[in-house]
Amino acid sequence: MTDGTLSSGDAGAIGAVASERRQRLRQIFRSGAFLVGIVILAFWVLCAIFGPWVVPHDPFAADPLNALLPPSADHWFGTEQLGRDVFSRVIVGSRDILTIAPLATLLGTIGGTILGLIMGYFQGWIDEAISRVVDALLALPTVLIALLALVALGPSKVTVVLVIAFTFAPIIGRTVRAAVLVERELDYVSAAELRREGAFYVMFVEILPNIMPPILVETTVRLGYAIFTVATLSFIGFGIQPPSPDWGLSISTNYGMISAGAWWAVAFDGLAIASLVVAVNLVADGIQGAFDG
Repeated sequence: MTDGTLSSGDAGAIGAVASERRQRLRQIFRSGAFLVGIVILAFWVLCAIFGPWVVPHDPFAADPLNALLPPSADHWFGTEQLGRDVFSRVIVGSRDILTIAPLATLLGTIGGTILGLIMGYFQGWIDEAISRVVDALLALPTVLIALLALVALGPSKVTVVLVIAFTFAPIIGRTVRAAVLVERELDYVSAAELRREGAFYVMFVEILPNIMPPILVETTVRLGYAIFTVATLSFIGFGIQPPSPDWGLSISTNYGMISAGAWWAVAFDGLAIASLVVAVNLVADGIQGAFDG
């Protein structure tokens, strides 16, 4: 038939794919881990968006006369060494980390996906050459690479985003490459090549949609690492800079107060980081479980 209508076989195949996708979505939303993770993530996203308008105190206003007050009805999480309200700073501090970490992860995923598609599809000397560079980068810890780059370029939000994206791209690229190598041998790729489709078309139109599940899982996992990396860089002074209420920066500024008994000055920021990382990992586990099941 050349009238553009679908044959019964094509319609059945499309229906089967749609049914499988619906089944996977149902599996994801039946996962308790996924739902708990989404609720926690949604809470922090709302804090990042609306936090500055709902917090009870100005997170930037110092009040030395009320420094290091313990948690109370007026200051739910107490105050830190400059007298700033810890609760307000924790809520507003979610904005920077929930801007930088997802953006860095997105850029790293795009770069890694392109890298993996090229390595897996072309193979041969192209794969070998890129793989050697990737192996060299993967031999170094992510934080160390980020630290060296930030020392050379200077700390800024843009630099942190680019550096984290750069360090994540090779990791994601290896995952994508492995998936492409499997798809590369399947009939639909051979059929596209027999139709004389270009390499770009085969990689991004034929192969990419079929390897989205591992990319999605890897992206979610990397987001957790990105959150931890942003907090770590801020803690050592090479990430987000003052006067931001960023969680890692707040811990760095106030961790010396623990010896004075003011545990609240750092504990709630630490719990915020932990809850966000755990939430992302729960979401990743829920998604992976649906695709593996």
